[in-house]
Amino acid sequence: MKSFLRFSLLAALIASLSVAGLAQQKKSSIVEGAELKQIVPTNYFFEGQVAPVQMRNSVAIHLNADHLVVAGLVDNSGYSSDLAQKYQGFFINEQKIKIENATLVPGEYGFGFTKDGKFHILDVGGNEVVTVPFHEDETLTRPVPLKVTEESGAYRLYAGRKYVTLKAE
Repeated sequence: MKSFLRFSLLAALIASLSVAGLAQQKKSSIVEGAELKQIVPTNYFFEGQVAPVQMRNSVAIHLNADHLVVAGLVDNSGYSSDLAQKYQGFFINEQKIKIENATLVPGEYGFGFTKDGKFHILDVGGNEVVTVPFHEDETLTRPVPLKVTEESGAYRLYAGRKYVTLKAE
């Protein structure tokens, strides 16, 4: 188990370094295709466990030409039901951003949309860092587990019909 954890952390470090090099060449945009596959880690460490990342439910955004925001859903079946309600995926940001009205500093986090109408960002120890209310978009014709859209210089991170707005600070 320890060697698997070490391997996963090493893979995440290598992916982060690769991402930094790629991000320096891009303008603000949503990352897609082969580039997205290079950026998203295959596993994510959170609260003492390693969870596999769902590549098909992962997104990334280039912000201000040289910084990334990367998010994806994970298989959280090994976590307690209380934590699994809040921790649905990973969230990595390389620069200070606004999530709704809250500021989030660069780092690696877990995230989740909960039944009480809140979007939570948790540090890797499972501690709350940011909690904001989320919105619901009833106009979506085909909600998907996770996606990102651009709107007037800001981005919406969707989980189904639920979303929060992200913006570079």
